[in-house]
Amino acid sequence: MINRRHIRVKVMQSVYALFQSKSDNLTKEEKFLMRSIDEMGDLHALLLSLFVEVQKMANDKIEISKKKHLASSEEKNPNKKFINNRAIRAIAESLSLTNYLADKKLNNWKLDNEFVLVIWNAIQESTSYETYMNSGKTSFNEDKDFVIDVFKNIIAPNEKLAGYFEGINITWVDDIPFVNTWVLKELNNLKESIPYRLGKLYKDDEDKKFVIDLFRKMVLKHQEFDDVINDKTPNWDSERIADIDLILIKMALSEFMYFPSIPTRVSINEYIEISKDYSSQKSSFFINGVLDKILKQYITEKKINKIGRGLM
Repeated sequence: MINRRHIRVKVMQSVYALFQSKSDNLTKEEKFLMRSIDEMGDLHALLLSLFVEVQKMANDKIEISKKKHLASSEEKNPNKKFINNRAIRAIAESLSLTNYLADKKLNNWKLDNEFVLVIWNAIQESTSYETYMNSGKTSFNEDKDFVIDVFKNIIAPNEKLAGYFEGINITWVDDIPFVNTWVLKELNNLKESIPYRLGKLYKDDEDKKFVIDLFRKMVLKHQEFDDVINDKTPNWDSERIADIDLILIKMALSEFMYFPSIPTRVSINEYIEISKDYSSQKSSFFINGVLDKILKQYITEKKINKIGRGLM
């Protein structure tokens, strides 16, 4: 599921796009923001269903080989350990995943099955596949460990697959690492006795509400924050401050003022960490310094009203 940091990243990207386009259509950008988050669920489902399609391809190739006129003894009596992998079977038998794929019409692996073949070939060429197929053991945990190894070392880092996803949806460029982590966590949580259920996108309704609330507060109040920021950066021309840095500072200020349950230190730390990935090398120090000064001023002026102890 999506966490608060990635929500902040998605909001930051939408705010940046809105400001760069100089659009005043807040509703349109809100819809794009929510859709881009919802589509992370599509990427998540596609990655999980890729295992199912690879297993089907492996089974089809075995059946074709068995029907050859001069099939070898190995082709007549193939090792079926991979096509019987119980962790993949658990995913394949998930009604929630099947229904999600059908509802969203996500038939990518039927239309672009060359990418299924790319992954299947990479699996067969791996040493982990040889070890797994010839281990002489059979257990759900071994099946699951193999699936996790395939995902970590073959699927997640595959550049052709990443390029394919980026070509489908440009917003997935930054989502792929996060969704990969999400999928890996779900694979680790697979249990033999518990049917797999597709993970929720949001932890709860509060997180979903946080997306729009943060976006709206940031956009509607950002001009008010300009004076505050200018006052704390007297040696900086506003045009010299990176656009992303300004957006991150204003998002943090929005949380200071309008999100009483979020501790100020959490907001500062989150935007410092985001700046390390999306802005310049020195941005984290600059953002930390500006936010620290503004926070002290807001506390002195009693502008911040946080709920609970220790949230300042």
